[in-house]
Amino acid sequence: MGSATHESSKHSGLMLAALGVVYGDIGTSPLYTLRECLNGHIPLPINTENVLGMLSLIFWGLMLVVSLKYVIIVLRADNRGEGGILALLALALRQMKTGSRRALVLTALGIFGAALFYGDSMITPAISVLSALEGIGIVSHTFDPYIIPITIAVLVGLFAMQRHGTASVGKLFGPVMLLWFSVLAVLGGWQIIQNPTVLHALNPAYGLQFVVDNPKQAFVLLGAVVLALTGAEALYADMGHFGRPAISRAWFSLVLPALTLNYFGQGALLLADPTAIKNPFFLLAPGWGLVPLVVLATIATVIASQAVISGAYSMTNQAVHLGFSPRMDIQHTSETEKGQIYMPGINWFLLVSVILLVLGFRSSGALASAYGFAVVCTMLITTILAFAVFGHIFTGVRKWLVCGALGVLLVIDSLLFSANVLKIAEGGWFPLLIGLVAFTLMMTWKRGRALLYERLLAGELPLEGFVESLESSPPTRVEGVAVFMTASTDSVPHALLHNLKHNKVLHEQVVFLSVKTADIPFVSKRERVIVRRLGDSFFQIIATYGFKEEQSVPEVLAQVESLQADLRFDTMQTSFFLSRETIVEARYPAMSFWRRKIFSLMNRNATRATQFFKIPPNRVVEMGTQVEL
Repeated sequence: MGSATHESSKHSGLMLAALGVVYGDIGTSPLYTLRECLNGHIPLPINTENVLGMLSLIFWGLMLVVSLKYVIIVLRADNRGEGGILALLALALRQMKTGSRRALVLTALGIFGAALFYGDSMITPAISVLSALEGIGIVSHTFDPYIIPITIAVLVGLFAMQRHGTASVGKLFGPVMLLWFSVLAVLGGWQIIQNPTVLHALNPAYGLQFVVDNPKQAFVLLGAVVLALTGAEALYADMGHFGRPAISRAWFSLVLPALTLNYFGQGALLLADPTAIKNPFFLLAPGWGLVPLVVLATIATVIASQAVISGAYSMTNQAVHLGFSPRMDIQHTSETEKGQIYMPGINWFLLVSVILLVLGFRSSGALASAYGFAVVCTMLITTILAFAVFGHIFTGVRKWLVCGALGVLLVIDSLLFSANVLKIAEGGWFPLLIGLVAFTLMMTWKRGRALLYERLLAGELPLEGFVESLESSPPTRVEGVAVFMTASTDSVPHALLHNLKHNKVLHEQVVFLSVKTADIPFVSKRERVIVRRLGDSFFQIIATYGFKEEQSVPEVLAQVESLQADLRFDTMQTSFFLSRETIVEARYPAMSFWRRKIFSLMNRNATRATQFFKIPPNRVVEMGTQVEL
């Protein structure tokens, strides 16, 4: 009995935490979605047919895209418990031949989907906080001139607090979002009681009839319907934190019912009072509850923004470890939670971009045109990658059922994508531009590092024969341990060759250390380290980390000491040798001029290896080398 109670309490706690992190974005969509559907790019007459038609499209969008695609199907594609588009890409590539055309296409798609997330992480805070504070205008129009300054002040405060971490504030996220969804349900439910006719929209026939009667308008308005689905990708991206059961239970038991009640409540209000279209969400509340609702909505949108900002940190961290981004300053803000990180460079770049968005678009309605394009692109890419993964996971009838469902969802995603293409000229260009820039940088870095590795490898000597020659006729030996950081496990590091050439000495013990990243999120400590003895005084250490883990050389060396009795890494007797490459133009360049310049700039500004791998800086010797690209 006690065990069952404890298990139930654990599940409830995970569900509550998931409400605060996973559902913040999609949970604040009612602030603006129905208004944009009926009064946005193509204003529709507020009549029964149009209101019921749009509500039906929104509801069945939630059921098919969020419930069926993400909660029921995609959440089953977990990479050692982790989700997200990069984890899905790793799963898809695992089934393919490295370097094949199909693998290259899927890699490009997956990285582009990840790159688009940066555009989403800029627009979400801007549109969410703006839409919440626009409720002030319902209280009194005298506050209208202050909406933009207050929005910017809230956003500056949100980004400024990131360096302190979200551990303490995060404990409040779940209860606040529980209150938020409860308020959504109560406000919507009360209006539905007043006008239950609106429940007819649960029948998909109303949505289909709207499409048949208004095919052109319906196609364009799909770009607004997708606003109700923004945040769906977070369900999959945050699976590693809370697990599939907690996320799916929270969705079906609270989030989906609350969203449905609120959207339908707004529809019921519009059927009773078409003038409420100016802001149907806030007009759901009675006069006395308007100010508290604005305050609660602002807090909820800050929470939604926090989830996206944290996601941008996590995405960048994964990109660094998977080799698609140069090393960056990553600060861990919690001693107990691995996932809580802070990246100053990303943080301030996002803040400046978000403020420029607020100043440029000036209203949530204008931002709605820019919003959704990045999201629906990522959704489409997720479906394509899911095909590649589930084609190998399932067999027989289950395979055909899942692939058939994904085929239908691919058609829906394609329609949503096509409708959102129309929004490019009206603001959709912004997330597309950010995504293209991020994609170019990531692919340039990946390509540059591969070429750099090839050039360095071409000039290196085989490790095995070299060690034997040094053992047979060693140079002058000095006290201590020399640790040579190297990417290759079977060739001599350039730093060692330079050290022998210029200093003509060799330490008593020599260690070749390679730190690698696996295509899984976490590697158990038992599988972390491999130690090989290459000679009497030569050792090779291969340390493997998951793409979501923090890499630490001191941690690796401490583990090696427990495995290899002959190796002791006394801080004052251990020196670390690293190579530092300078990129110069080759006679026959392997990269175009502009890509080489970008790669060289990224290479120069990457966080130093000493900081990234937590190597004591006063024990490091860097050996420079020029590499032609």
